[in-house]
Amino acid sequence: MSTLKTRLESDLRTSMKARDELVTSTLRMALTAVRAAEVSGTAARELSDDEVLAVLTKEAKKRREAATAFADAGRAESAAKERAEEQVLAAYLPAQLSDEELRDIVAGALSAAGITDKTKIGPAMKAAQAAVAGKAEGGRVAAEVKRQLL
Repeated sequence: MSTLKTRLESDLRTSMKARDELVTSTLRMALTAVRAAEVSGTAARELSDDEVLAVLTKEAKKRREAATAFADAGRAESAAKERAEEQVLAAYLPAQLSDEELRDIVAGALSAAGITDKTKIGPAMKAAQAAVAGKAEGGRVAAEVKRQLL
């Protein structure tokens, strides 16, 4: 069993004992998503820490997008709940890169790959995403790659 999944399960037990409803429901949702990912595909398998991290990142993004949608619809209470759930999940995710760090990493990845023109945006994104390795959202990485190539 991956250490991140084990940590999620132990934190779930702790939050249940503390009767913290927000953390309990958020961790249950996250573990359900992890278990669904484990049984998807042709055969059930155990996820690695990186795969569990990818599932948690997706769930955090869902919460962020839902909070935005609720806020746009004038449902502040629901938006606040989604933001709180995102904060719970953020504790399990790596720290996001600052704009300056992202700029430096993308510049290094582009120069290492020898990409200088905008016609090779696909390979540039692949190189940049590999260098960033989940420490920044894809949209931020794409914007920085386009900014540097254009």
